[in-house]
Amino acid sequence: MTTIKYVALAGATGNLGSKVLDALLKSGDFVVTALKRVGSETTVPAPVKVVEVDYDSLDMLKLALEGQDAVICALGMGTDASVHNQLIDASIAANIKRFIPSEFAFDVKNSLARRLPIFENKLKVMEHLEEKIRKSRMTYTYIINSAFLDWGLQHNFILDLSQCNPTIFGSGDEPFSTTTMATAAKAVVGVLKHYEETSNRAVYIQDAVVSQNMLLAIVKKHTPGKAWEPVHVDLAEMKAESDAAMQKGTYDLSTLYSYLFVALFAEGFGGLLEPTDNELLGIKEMTRDEIEDLVKAYLSLN
Repeated sequence: MTTIKYVALAGATGNLGSKVLDALLKSGDFVVTALKRVGSETTVPAPVKVVEVDYDSLDMLKLALEGQDAVICALGMGTDASVHNQLIDASIAANIKRFIPSEFAFDVKNSLARRLPIFENKLKVMEHLEEKIRKSRMTYTYIINSAFLDWGLQHNFILDLSQCNPTIFGSGDEPFSTTTMATAAKAVVGVLKHYEETSNRAVYIQDAVVSQNMLLAIVKKHTPGKAWEPVHVDLAEMKAESDAAMQKGTYDLSTLYSYLFVALFAEGFGGLLEPTDNELLGIKEMTRDEIEDLVKAYLSLN
């Protein structure tokens, strides 16, 4: 039986990385080292060891990872694939047992979703990782959690709470999986504690299955003085427009981000995760009341 004790975390101060760091420390089962870019002024809580690294230097990364059992990458999706791949190569060189890449999102293993241009960077990392794994003893786990519920509400992604005319993609009744960042962090701990069961595969987690209309109904319930008039957008038409824009060489954020809504809400693109690995990883789904409380908390910020 393989045991994971020493864990290196890249991106420890980010939105997700800070939650992962907290979960690792609270478990009490790991000795954590945070990788920090040379010159960065970010700080992490004691007793976390901090090692400065240059992600362009394979030798420096390898030295920083020596003696570690696992590496968790929580670098943002905007980080170029070359940075992730360098971390993978350094992990293999340092004889790491388990690598958890910065997947934490939509089901890019889905045959339709993986064709969407927004996931090109992720696919480059996945392909690099799986190719390198064949020639090494290192293992990997992808953590697939669909959209982040808390982040999505905070940033008006899942449902725009900042205005009374939120965009509803599709009918609004399409069910989709959603997870909080804290639960994704809990899944990291679960993966490290279930080494054999999670080796070289994707694990699927969710806090809840919701719909846009369900969330909007909660919003309406707690804002009786507001007249909410959602605007519906046809997902097929939106995807076609983005495809046409891409063919013309338009790669702006609006064009690319439209594919995220397709991945989450369009039928067949993997927004609904079935089945899940919740039981294996010790994840209990949220109740309707807990979902409502979370929506209310972010509603109060708008």
